[in-house]
Amino acid sequence: MTRPNVGRVEPEQRRSLGAPVTGQATVPPGTARIAVDLLGGDHAPAVVVDGALRACQADPALHLLLVGPAEASGAILAALDPADHARVTMLAAPADRADLVRAAPPAERAAFDRRARERAAGRRTAESAAESWVESGVRAAVLAVAQGLADGVVSAGNTGATVTSAALGLGRWSGVRRPALAAILPTVEGRIVLLDVGSAVDPDEHTLAMHGRLGAAYAAAVHDIERPRVGLLTIGTERGKGDRLRRLAPGALAGVALPGHAEYVGLVEGSDVVLGGVADVVVTDGFTGNVLLKGLETAYSVVGPPGDPTALPRRAAILIGVAGTVVVCHGSAGAHDLAAGIAFAADLHRRGAVAAIAGLIQHTEVAQP
Repeated sequence: MTRPNVGRVEPEQRRSLGAPVTGQATVPPGTARIAVDLLGGDHAPAVVVDGALRACQADPALHLLLVGPAEASGAILAALDPADHARVTMLAAPADRADLVRAAPPAERAAFDRRARERAAGRRTAESAAESWVESGVRAAVLAVAQGLADGVVSAGNTGATVTSAALGLGRWSGVRRPALAAILPTVEGRIVLLDVGSAVDPDEHTLAMHGRLGAAYAAAVHDIERPRVGLLTIGTERGKGDRLRRLAPGALAGVALPGHAEYVGLVEGSDVVLGGVADVVVTDGFTGNVLLKGLETAYSVVGPPGDPTALPRRAAILIGVAGTVVVCHGSAGAHDLAAGIAFAADLHRRGAVAAIAGLIQHTEVAQP
């Protein structure tokens, strides 16, 4: 069983995206094996089942690992042509806690032990109160990626649980204390990378600077943007505008080396996110980014997006900074959104997106959580 790499790892030593583990059958070229959290989302599992079915029918090279209730997985098999049944595998969840502990990386096993001691002592912390997510579908789905059984994971469940599961189960890149969720939005001038959109709601200026690096690498490696322009979202472009974080972050962003020949262009406003032309990557905290993202997505669904009126933004975000392909959808996502998120994860895997982004960031090790 392949464990996630923790510690110093040279890029060529990392498990290639989609590569089989020892003793596992060779995966045909072009195949994407995506683990889907059937339990995640406001309307799970029904809407996730519908979305997974649509994705499977649209992509004949897509293989799904459905993590959740067996009856939900069975509904997909019943709707598929019998010839396609081999492309769908079921994994029951919630999993047994003991199985999860045995399969978890050392850092997470220690967390299990700590919370067990807290319960035994009669203490109930916020962390132990939230332990139920450990037994959820997203936890098992992330472990499937860590063990080489899937190439990526898609969840519309709790964002914090997904991010924590990914960081613990897959490992973070060196220097990335808090991974970032990045979304693509259309603008009048083209498109823009917005991050963070929900992972780190209370970052410091150094986290924003790292997110600037992650966003620049994503824009260059995946979206072929030459010399990405990185801007910091605030309430005005005059010097000193914004809260304490926004006053500290410009110095931090100006002081880091941005990959992809990117350039920090300074402060941008909300209007620049719609109009474009000023920055290709917009950095903000996860709270502000999530509010902005949902507001713009809703507005575009009602009045149409800027630029191409048919190019509605994909309601899914990539988690950047962990050693694996992780896509997060909104909790309110519909079947179309889930299908798009699964297709997004499959495309990221086939393009080797995570490895390409990591290569630009030039991280050569995975940090222990």
